[in-house]
Amino acid sequence: MPAEPITFFNRLTQRLETEAVYGEGFLRFTYENPLGSLPLHALVTRSAFSRWYGSRMDAPASRAKIAPFLATYGLDTSEFAEAPDSFRTFNEFFYRKLKPQARPIAPGDDVITFPADGRHLVLPDIASCTDFFVKGTRFDLAALLRDDSLATRFARGSMLISRLCPVDYHRFHFPCAGTPGPARLINGPLYSVSPIALRRRASIHWENKREITLLRTPALGDVLLLEVGATCVGSIIQTYKPGVPVEKGAEKGYFRFGGSCFITIFEPGKIRFADDLVEHSRAGREVYARMGEVAAHALG
Repeated sequence: MPAEPITFFNRLTQRLETEAVYGEGFLRFTYENPLGSLPLHALVTRSAFSRWYGSRMDAPASRAKIAPFLATYGLDTSEFAEAPDSFRTFNEFFYRKLKPQARPIAPGDDVITFPADGRHLVLPDIASCTDFFVKGTRFDLAALLRDDSLATRFARGSMLISRLCPVDYHRFHFPCAGTPGPARLINGPLYSVSPIALRRRASIHWENKREITLLRTPALGDVLLLEVGATCVGSIIQTYKPGVPVEKGAEKGYFRFGGSCFITIFEPGKIRFADDLVEHSRAGREVYARMGEVAAHALG
């Protein structure tokens, strides 16, 4: 039986497209083949494996992977803040910075922007979601946050899940202005966040290693920002300063090598997601959009 392709709606082209999955053969064997469960639990989800793979991407020899990667996935090098041949390792290329004009920040005090490039899915009311990737699976907010008080406050809130692939820009940014607190680490395994994996294990988001930051905002109350690690993510690097006010679009940090995920959670009744996000999410389909574009509007 042929493998089911991963399709998404591309906001830039206004078309349904099929994702070119980096390492697809390995992912499908690991998560879809019964034999794959052996290396999955024995090796792939362990942090030691991701540290080892990340160290390979930090080695000078990894520089040779950059040109073939650019050729295969067709990245626009004119957006890069530095020339492709200036990177000393693949990891330096992976968490590259872009020119400011490459990701303009949508204006407006009522506008909430995407925190990262990627494929996005929304849950307008977290409590009413009973088919999260797998029919009959409810998103477990309490398990995700590991904080009963926060889980109660945000139980009927709204969630934006931004999935970053290895081909994406891997720095993440603040979706609105406010004052961020410190990032709280919750350790866990490092499963892939690809839909290939999520269709078999929808609980990955609230199991994987993650960091949680509470952003206090003037108009939206408290907003929760979560970086979720995944297989081969060497580390999550925070570049912001806790307690120092930030503007919308300011850099928060970056992921080192690997696919990963950024989750934004809003209090109930504070925002309304863009129509295309709601429409495609209801169909179980992600929307590709870039950091700085409109994700939602504030209510009231």
